[in-house]
Amino acid sequence: MRRPNIIEKDIASVTTLGNLTNVFESLASTQVAKVKNKAQLSQEFFDLLWSCYTSIRVDPKTRITARDDYGNGRTVLVLISAEAGLSGDLDMRLVETMQQNYNPATTDIVVLGSHGASQLSQRGIPYARFFQVPETDSYVNVEPVIEAIIDYSTIIVYYEEYLSLGQQEIRSLDLVMHMKAMSQDAEEGIITAADTIFEPSLNEIADQMEVTMMSLALSQTILQSGLAQAASRFNAMTTAEKRAGEMTSGYTLEFHRSKRGESDRRLREVLVGIKKKRRERSEKEGTL
Repeated sequence: MRRPNIIEKDIASVTTLGNLTNVFESLASTQVAKVKNKAQLSQEFFDLLWSCYTSIRVDPKTRITARDDYGNGRTVLVLISAEAGLSGDLDMRLVETMQQNYNPATTDIVVLGSHGASQLSQRGIPYARFFQVPETDSYVNVEPVIEAIIDYSTIIVYYEEYLSLGQQEIRSLDLVMHMKAMSQDAEEGIITAADTIFEPSLNEIADQMEVTMMSLALSQTILQSGLAQAASRFNAMTTAEKRAGEMTSGYTLEFHRSKRGESDRRLREVLVGIKKKRRERSEKEGTL
């Protein structure tokens, strides 16, 4: 059995760890509330611009998201991960899901977040570009990412979606096909060159609108990933805090047992000493 003073040091260490996890848990909870509100506002803004975007047609029979004629023929997989750890197993699941559709002969990888880049490097998977995840507390500028992926024929985004505080899932989104599918339902209020004067031109406006909507769609996935990561971090810290509490209880029980064992040992030593003294006294009296 370990000595009480050693156990007492372990109790102090685990208690400190529990306090730290409680702080991180509070920070993650605050981040969840903040990013969730921002994601909802961003969705409303996206819907507003989408109604304008889907009204513009380069040709009445052609969507402005048609990219087959000018894509480079390759596929790019965009991974949106965390900048650091403490987010559970989300990034590991993200990379494992991506690997199922990864073909190095026809596919390039663009990764956002140092934790995702680290996961790819550990698996020996090369990536073409790396970007830090934009801070979700400020304006999410995705222009550098859009410039890196705009020439690809197929753009698939892998991200983490927030379902609830206790549930987050890995999602994939074909950015271009998703936009095509959404625009197919918009048949009212179509704006064409036949009834509207466009400056500088309809084609240029359509191109700019496409880039803008792709940027907004990518920003949405970044916000969703940030929300999911904050929720996962909250769950990880809650589990860690619970585990620290269990360890503290176990160490406390061990401490009391050790203290009692030490007291019993000292009591036995005293009793043995008393018996020895009595025996020595008896031997002296018998000699006399």
